[in-house]
This record gives sequence, structure tokens and C-alpha cells, in this order.
Amino acid sequence: MTTRRSFLRGAAALAAAGSAGILTRVGLAEDGKNQAARRGLRILILGGTGFLGPAVVDAAKARGHTLTLFNRGRTEKRIGMIDGVEKLYGNRDPKLRADDADPESPQGLSQIEEAIKKGAKWDAVVDTSGYYPRITEASASLLAPAAGQYIFISSVSVYSDNSKPGADEESAIATMPDPTMESMGEGMVYYGALKALCEQAAEKNFPGRTTNIRPGYIVGPGDPTDRFTFWPVRAMRGGEMVCPGTGDDPVQVIDVRDLAAFIVRCIENKTMGPFNVTGPADELSTRAAVEACVRAGDGKATPVWVPYDFLESKSVRFGDETPIFLPSHGEYEGFHRRSIKRALAAGLACRHIEETCGSIAAWWPREIERRDRVGKQMVEDARAKGAKEPAIPPSGRLRAGWPPEREAEVLAAWKEQQK
Repeated sequence: MTTRRSFLRGAAALAAAGSAGILTRVGLAEDGKNQAARRGLRILILGGTGFLGPAVVDAAKARGHTLTLFNRGRTEKRIGMIDGVEKLYGNRDPKLRADDADPESPQGLSQIEEAIKKGAKWDAVVDTSGYYPRITEASASLLAPAAGQYIFISSVSVYSDNSKPGADEESAIATMPDPTMESMGEGMVYYGALKALCEQAAEKNFPGRTTNIRPGYIVGPGDPTDRFTFWPVRAMRGGEMVCPGTGDDPVQVIDVRDLAAFIVRCIENKTMGPFNVTGPADELSTRAAVEACVRAGDGKATPVWVPYDFLESKSVRFGDETPIFLPSHGEYEGFHRRSIKRALAAGLACRHIEETCGSIAAWWPREIERRDRVGKQMVEDARAKGAKEPAIPPSGRLRAGWPPEREAEVLAAWKEQQK
């Protein structure tokens, strides 16, 4: 079906986009159980101010490591400065400046290049913002003599087939007709293939020294996509809550804090190779996930499970109106059943979904205030420049999931059919 295929093409797209994370007891093993761990390492993060980046910063600082961040410097103007780290500015694209409107802003990777000329060395590079192979190639080739390990944040979208439950890192990789094309394509159809090409660019420049992290849906406080956030926030509103399927379908997500802790562990242990990094360790049903969301919302919502076939008959857009959840049969049978045995063996630890949902519920009211503040500032900046004012969503509006009126429409139709 068109709606399902559209969902799958963009399913895990931009999963590695990045906000704040807090290291907890489940993230990294105690030193006594992790004898190989190294302390006081120097880590360079390409990006570092979005969603995953700050979580890696928090996890690494908690372990006594020294951080350098390289980015354009734009996001910090909205979220606030990240303290306790060295900062380099520029653009991942060597052809562009940090600020296109400022001809005096740093060009491309020039500040990293200057740092290397002055003797800068890093134990590891964490690339959270590589989407096109030319861009990843530029960074990896420059850093190869100055860094010991390259950790590339990829995606489970690199795989060409999602029909086989339990498929591991050796599964076939997606390809694209023109590997030089720098466009995700309609519906982000080339997102996975481009990530695969980025993995290859990293490995070419860091042979045997590359760790390709392939997350599923990255969730938790700070998520700018609102894809999983939709569910606990919807539960907080209460009332009858339409949920797709029967509740028996599996769902895989990874808390951003657990992903960050695993990345730091891979650096400390010099762990190389590809890893599917999603969770939890045991299969999680959509029913269990929704029940955790309801408890995080003080139990005010009542789930109403509606079959996918009925939702499809009402033109419900899976992945948009009902984010993350997907029917678990046919070509999608293995989508939420990727094997993570390799990551678990390397030390991945996943917190309970209950904790993730509770953290999101506690974070969301503050996030509404932040988004409102940023929106007003963007309007003021546009007015000061005489530019067109940006369209600011209503306060509290989620960036994913259906609006209340659409959910009410589907619920009414479902109840009518049950008469």
C-alpha cells in the first residue's frame, strides 16, 4: 500500500538528529565490570548540539573525557551554550561557511585543519551529522591522521530488506542508482543508501578503525521529531486514545541516553564494526509501550485498539498520523525485529520503557516553553532583518501524530462500524 511504503522510506530517517541527555545507572557498567575502559580520552564530535550530540557530551563528561565540538554554531543560539567543551566552528561542507550570510565566518573544515596543524589529536571522532558521502569523506580523510577511531552514526535504514525478523548486521545493504546524488529523494527513499555510502567513506579512511552505529528510532527527552513523544503526550491529555493494530505488534526504540552511553563504551573499549543499536533487549509490544505511556500520563487515557486495515480504509498515514507503530507482517515483518545481539554483547544496556516515558512526560512542559520562546525570537529576528516572518506552530502542537480532531473522526467511524 502507498501509505505503508511511504512510511517505510522515511521510517528511521533523521533518527540521528540530536538534545540533552542524562547518564543513569543503566548506561555504562561500573568500572569494576569494565576493566578495559580508558579514562581521560579526547573526543571530537561533529555536530554535538542537536539531540544525540548533547547526550554523548553528558555521557562522556560523566566519564572524565575531554570534548571538542565542531558545528556551525547556529543551534546553540536557540538552545543555549554547552559548557565545559572546546568549540570549533565551520561547516561540514568544505565549500560553505559556518554562516552563509557572513563572509567572515569560518570556511568549511578550516578550524579543524588549523587545530591539526597545531598538533591536535583525538582518541575518537563521533560523527552525528553525516548524511552525504562527499561530506563524510571530507571529514574522515582530514581526520584520519589525527584520530584513532571514527564512530559514524548511521541508521537501521541502511538495510534493503525489512521482511525477515531477527536480521543482523550482515544483511544486504541498500543501494541507489547514482551514488553521487546529494538528495534524499521523494519520501526520503535514498536516506538509507546514502547512510550506507557514508559508512563506506568512513571505513575507507579509517580501515579497521571505524564503528558504524545503526540506531533505530532514537527517543527520549529532547527529541525534536516528536515521533515517540506523541504517545506519552497524547496519553497525558486523557480520554479515549486510538492506537493502531491489536497491541501485539513489536516496536523497537532506543533511549538517547542509552545510545550515548553505548557510544562512549565503544570509544573506551576501542570497539569496531557495525552495530544495530535499538532496543529493548527483549521484544516490546505496542501494547506494553502504550501502557507505559498511559502510566506516565497519570492513567488518564483509555487505549482503543483499531485494526490497521480499518485505519487504512480511512486513509490514515502510518508513520505520520500514528508515528513509529507499524503492522508486523509481509514486507514489514522484520522492521521492528532487528537483531541487536551484537550490541548487547558489546555492552549495550537499555532502560525500561517506563523510565523513558516518564522522562518525556516530565520534560514536555518545559519543552513547550522553550519552543514558544524560540519561536518568538525567530519572529523578532525576522522583523529586525526585514525578512518574511516564519510560521510558528500553535503552542504545544506536536510535530508528529494526528491532531485531536482527526483522531476523533477516526474513533467515531470505528465506533459506528462496531454497532
